[in-house]
Amino acid sequence: MKKISLYALLMLLIMGGTAQAKIAKELIFKPGQLKPVDSVLKVKVDDKAPDFTLPSISGNNISLSDYRGKKNVVISFVPAAFTPICSDQWPGYNLARELFEMNDSVILGITADNVPSLHAWTTQMGDEGLWFPVLSDFYPHGATAEKYGILRPEGTTERAIFIIDKQGTIRYIDVHDINKRPDLGQIIKALKQLN
Repeated sequence: MKKISLYALLMLLIMGGTAQAKIAKELIFKPGQLKPVDSVLKVKVDDKAPDFTLPSISGNNISLSDYRGKKNVVISFVPAAFTPICSDQWPGYNLARELFEMNDSVILGITADNVPSLHAWTTQMGDEGLWFPVLSDFYPHGATAEKYGILRPEGTTERAIFIIDKQGTIRYIDVHDINKRPDLGQIIKALKQLN
C-alpha cells in the first residue's frame, strides 16, 4: 500500500481532494444528473443494524455479525461499478486507511452489482486494489439494500454510509445525494465519537 502521512490525509480532508482510480476514461459510464435520493429509509440511528451475509470479490462470504464485538463497521453503499463518483469514492478510502484503523473500524463496500463486475472494476483501481472487503448485493437483487431502505426503483442503491458500533447498533446514517461524494471528514468525526 502506498504510504501517506497523517498531514497529507488531513489536507486531503480539508481541501476535499480525491483519489482517482486508474480506470480508463472510456470504461466509465456517465449516467448524468440523477434524482438525489429515491428511496425511504427503513432504519434509524440507535436501531440494531440488520444483519446480512454477502459474497465478496475475494470469494468468501462476509456477514456484518462477523465484526460484532471486534470492530466498528462503516458500510459504504455505492450505486454502481464503473461510474464516475463511485470510482473516485472508494479509492479515496485507501488514502484514509490509517484514519479508519485508528478508530478501530473496517469498511464494507457494497453494491448491487454482481461479483464478476465488481472484480473487474476494483482491479482497475490500481496495483493494490482496495484494502476493505467489496461485497455483492446482487442475488437476491438488492436484498440487503432493501432491508436498510436504500434500494432505488431502478435497482441500484443509494450512495449511503452507515456506521455500526461494535455492539451492532447503527450510530450514524448519511443517505447522500447520489451525484456527490460523501464527506470523509464527517465519517471520521462520527467514528471518533464512538471511542
